Amino acid sequence: MAGKFEVYQDRAGKYRFRLKATNGQVVATGEAYESKSAAKKGCESVQRAADGAEVIEVES
Repeated sequence: MAGKFEVYQDRAGKYRFRLKATNGQVVATGEAYESKSAAKKGCESVQRAADGAEVIEVES
């Protein structure tokens, strides 16, 4: 089973998403959006960007 995106409304009335792993751990959160549909589009954007994304190490 894959992780899942949850779209929710925050206390300020904005819509956000979080990506949860199969164990329920939140592994990523999105920015605040004005509408639920915009938050869902944000989820879709992350899905597209992550598909085959390279993992690199950077020096801090």
